[in-house]
Amino acid sequence: MPQKRYRPEEIIGKLREAQVLLGQGKKVSEVTKTIGVSEVSYYR
Repeated sequence: MPQKRYRPEEIIGKLREAQVLLGQGKKVSEVTKTIGVSEVSYYR
């Protein structure tokens, strides 16, 4: 199964969305499921 490669614009959008969700008090595990990436990819 090939890996999904995100464009820089998509990465920035997902990180901004994650920042908003984290600011609302959600946990990292919930945020990563919402934005559709693994926790490892989020931290990387």
